[in-house]
Order: sequence, then structure tokens, then C-alpha cells
Amino acid sequence: MEHINSNPGHFQHTINDEVTISGVGIHSGESVVLTLKPAEPNTGINFQRIDLPDKPVVKADVDNVIETNRSTTIEASGARISTIEHLMAALVGMQIDNLLIEIDGPEVPILDGSAQPFVEALEKAGTKKQNAEKIYYSIDDNISFSDEEKKVEMVALPYHSYRINTLIDFNSPVLGTQHATIKNINEFNKDIAPSRTFSFFHELEYLLENNLIKGGDINNAIVIVDKPVTEEQIMTISKAFNKIDLHVNNDVSILNNVKLRFPDEPARHKLLDLIGDLALVGYAFNAHIIANRPGHASNIKFAKKIKDHIKKNIGHSEIPKYDPLLPPVMDIQKIENTLPHRYPFLMVDKVVEISDKHIVAIKNVTYNEPFFQGHFPGNCVMPGVLMVEALAQTGGLLVIPRDTEDKYDTYFLKIENFKFKQKVVPGDTLILKMEILHPVRRGISTMKGSVYIGDKIVAEGILVAQIVKK
Repeated sequence: MEHINSNPGHFQHTINDEVTISGVGIHSGESVVLTLKPAEPNTGINFQRIDLPDKPVVKADVDNVIETNRSTTIEASGARISTIEHLMAALVGMQIDNLLIEIDGPEVPILDGSAQPFVEALEKAGTKKQNAEKIYYSIDDNISFSDEEKKVEMVALPYHSYRINTLIDFNSPVLGTQHATIKNINEFNKDIAPSRTFSFFHELEYLLENNLIKGGDINNAIVIVDKPVTEEQIMTISKAFNKIDLHVNNDVSILNNVKLRFPDEPARHKLLDLIGDLALVGYAFNAHIIANRPGHASNIKFAKKIKDHIKKNIGHSEIPKYDPLLPPVMDIQKIENTLPHRYPFLMVDKVVEISDKHIVAIKNVTYNEPFFQGHFPGNCVMPGVLMVEALAQTGGLLVIPRDTEDKYDTYFLKIENFKFKQKVVPGDTLILKMEILHPVRRGISTMKGSVYIGDKIVAEGILVAQIVKK
């Protein structure tokens, strides 16, 4: 399983100023304009198709991936955005956590085929530290993926940072076997971002014949010539891209359209794609990734395994541990000194854990609860609204000032996405957990509330309340 590395030195980041990027989608051939805008903490990376009715938003998440043929495509609410991997990799390299990407077309522009133009745009916009902690998930067990048919092998190993090793082998006499490594994400901008996408000459012919690279330009990809080609074939490619004096550079067996930026540029670009695809896991995590023969389809399957593993274990790491033998942090007398509620509406018996960001309290449900007399007589079930009230009172104990003689009331402003998953009956001990999602401003508090019985979650949702001094 993995645990949460909650280092107070790590904060979430967005950009200082919005920045615009324009270009052509390599597959669609459509001109598109991207506007990168700052976003609030804990919102993640989101694309918004401003050219469509209602301007639908698509979260950059592996669960929204619908296609991995030649690029990575996401879709939600009828909106589709393709070729997102280079931009996503740049966001990881720049360590941007929250961003709104407005786009007026179906595909992110290819630009020069690398992530460098996106990095330069983000550097121009500048990064902004946000008042929200960044959580890294540490993988404690190996997570493996393999595809025997494609000879793909990937593994995520426990590691204190984010490191990636890739190996590519296309069984090509020209390209051969290449390795690329990044030991720290801070190396990305210099060593990985400039690496451009590549294609074999025979693949290029197929793509052109089938009109699959409508926005292709000879300058946004490295074209590798690993088989003999005729002058006629060269002329066909030259006409397709309106390029004069196109020929094979025999020293490196690539077309003379570009010069290699690195001797192992194809391997570095595969590493770039992998970083972009793994960004869709949706959680920042530390691991040592080793990937043999990665590609978009395999990357996404691997990303899903990592996300599923993290999600499965997040619940276990977040479940509060309650030992009834330990003395409480706040007993009922201290609770009464803070909250205005009294019998029969005081729904918290004791507090067992408290910090600046969260609180855990206990409510023992007995047959003698007054609400059981009128709520389903003969079928004792605690009303869901009273579980919400118990959470609200628990949250009040966290945010109401305690070192003062002043008295405060709290009032609900909003209840969002509340789900009830199990009924509560006499004899149950409720573990009430409240976590601050945003700093309290102008007396407004936003918290995530969770109710547990043992290690099973009973109810959860978002509560927004106002703290008012009497």
C-alpha cells in the first residue's frame, strides 16, 4: 500500500498570468488557440471547449481517456480534446497543479513536436505558489504492467522522488535500442522537453495516404529512414509538405528536415510522452518508473493501474483510528464550553484527534436517543440529516476559537454531494472526521465530512458553514 507524504514544504502551484498559444493540430489539421489560465487550489488540470455550446469542461484524468491511437485523447460531456500529452508533460515539468485550459478546437497544437514551446509559455506566465498543501502519494508495493504481444513491460517501484527510465527497441537497424533517464523532475525542462516526436518514413507514407496527419508539417517531427527509399518516394513526401531539396541525411539516416537535438532524442521523447500520460493519474506520486517499449496505449493502462492502486489505499490511509481506552482530546465539558448545543441536540460525545486542518470526534448511538421514538418506530435508524448535523458540530469544534470567552454560532450555507452508504442503528459508534478544504475566510468554512463505523464509511460530503460571533 502507499501512504500520504504530507510535507508542509510542498505547496500547490498555478500560473501568475494567463498566456495564449496557437497552432495547428497534427491529426485534425485545424487551427486552434489555447488560453492557459490560473485555477483555484485542488481543482487540477481542466480543459474547456469554448467553441462548443455550454462550453463543457473535461478534466485531464485517465478515466476520461477514450483513445490512444497515435496520441492521447480525453472526452467528457460530448467534448473531446486530443494530443494532450506534450502539454501535460510540460505541466508536470513546470510543477503546475491547477490550471484551466480554454481551447477552441478538438486538438492541442503540435507546434514543433516537443514540449518545449509549452514550457516556454508557462515560464512566460510565471508560476504562483498557492495556499494549499501538495500531497504526494508514496508507493510501497511494486505496481507492474505487461503486454506480451507488444513486448511492453512497466513497473513502478517505491522511491523517495520521481524517477523514470525508458528503453525503446523498434527492431530497426537505424534506431536500434535507446535508453533515456530522468532522475529528478527538475531535469525535465532542459533534458526532456526539447525532444520531438518521431516517425518512420514508411509510417509517414501510410499516414499521408490515409489523410491521418492533416496538420502535419515536415518540421514538427523527426523522420527516420530505416529502409531503402526511392527518389520518387522522396519527391512524394516533398510535394506533400511543400519542401524543396528534401533528402536523406545518410550520417544519421533521417530526413534533412531537422537536426537531432540529442543523440537519443527518440528515447527522450518516449519518456516525455510517458510523463504526460502518467500525469493523468490525477494524484502526485513518488516512484521509480521503469518502462520498456512504452506507448500511449500501454502508458494509459499503466496509469489506470497506478490510479486504482492509489484510490484503493487512500481510503485505508484516511480512516481514523479510534482507541476507546485513550483519553479524549476534548471531553463533554470542553465540548459544551465551545458549542452552544445542549440535550437533546448535542451530537458529539468526545474529540479524539485534532490539528489545524482536521478533527476526529465520536458519537455513541444508543437506543435511548430521543429521535428513535418518532423516526421509524420499531425500526431504529438514525436520520441522515442528524449525521450531517453531527459532522457540522464536529467541524465547529475545529474552527470556532477556543482560547476566548466569546461565544459563536455556526450556520449552514451549503451541503454538497452528500452520500449515505449504510444505515446507523443503536449500538453503533460513529467516528466523525472533518477536514478543512480551504482556509477560513470572512467566517466561511468549507470542509469535507466523513462518517465511519469501524473501517467502513457510512456517509460523506462537503459542508460549507458561516461562523458568527454572538
